[in-house]
Amino acid sequence: MLLETWLASFPKTLYSFLCRQARGLPPHVLHPFTLRPSRHSGTFLPQANHSTEERFLLLGFSDWPALQPALFTLVLLCYLLTLAGNSTLVLLALRDPRLHTSMYYFLCHLALLDAGFSTSVAPALLASLCGAELWLQPAGCLAQLCTSLALGSAESLLLAVMALDRAAAVVHPLRHAELASPRRCRALACASWLGGLANSAAQTALLAAQPLCAAPRLDHFFCELPALLQLSCGGGRDATEHQMFIARVVILLLPSSVILASYGAVARAIWGMRSRGGRRKAVGTCGSHLTVVCLFYGSAIYTYLQPTTHYDQGRGKFVSLFYTVVTPALNPLIYTLRNKEVKGAARKLLGSLGRGQAGW
Repeated sequence: MLLETWLASFPKTLYSFLCRQARGLPPHVLHPFTLRPSRHSGTFLPQANHSTEERFLLLGFSDWPALQPALFTLVLLCYLLTLAGNSTLVLLALRDPRLHTSMYYFLCHLALLDAGFSTSVAPALLASLCGAELWLQPAGCLAQLCTSLALGSAESLLLAVMALDRAAAVVHPLRHAELASPRRCRALACASWLGGLANSAAQTALLAAQPLCAAPRLDHFFCELPALLQLSCGGGRDATEHQMFIARVVILLLPSSVILASYGAVARAIWGMRSRGGRRKAVGTCGSHLTVVCLFYGSAIYTYLQPTTHYDQGRGKFVSLFYTVVTPALNPLIYTLRNKEVKGAARKLLGSLGRGQAGW
């Protein structure tokens, strides 16, 4: 009974302790955010001397005060898990020669994207959940939008590249080393990063050219494109939205089509296999990637491929919380829980560290 009581009160205890510690953070830690005490909180954090009329107010989850301690604990744990899990995955892939393959090369890039994507959102969200209001200058809001769009778009393209790599490994196993040469892998990874950056720069530039006619208040925890589009107005708004929607269709549906075609070829190859062990290995290799694809594209398509007029910020921010904070934390677990190669590399690394400490 005591244990159940303690577990029930743990999120609020952790929330109270960490929020007290956050009050002493210097203002540059959350740049370009300016933090102000919320009406519902006695917190007071340093703020820059700017007029509030020319800045955006992010309401975050202030309309869910009872939920904030649980959300704070969830976001903090997911963010720490994202940093620890993805950095460990990169470290293992770099140190163990058995992981020097195309699959783990692309996984390292995915890990870097996930860590960056979560970092662009989570620190300010944690401060907001402590009761502070978040004010952003327009340049800071556009910078956050550009960063999150670039990383998210690059991940969309990279997941398609990873599907092609898995298809080549299953359908053409004897030619896979030739098809997935180091030079070709570097070119595909580079194209994913550059494609994401180009898409982000184009959409951010189109949005920046639009005048904002509504009050600069976002019922959201970060500057997300659909929420910002609802504040824009002007004669060319419809044409601009149409152009941006086409760009979002290309960056989401084109990679999705590549993934579907790749796994269609994989399914045909698995169906023709006579070896039960070969089928199991192929399914295990592709299953993790398919899980990540479903998590990422499901939430991204819901957010970005619906008309701006139908976008609900109150509901949308919970979907955004899932793909910006929760999914990056789950990805390392999905790829490693049933992966014998990664487990072997982890045991080898821990063994070498243990021997090193024994030598001291």
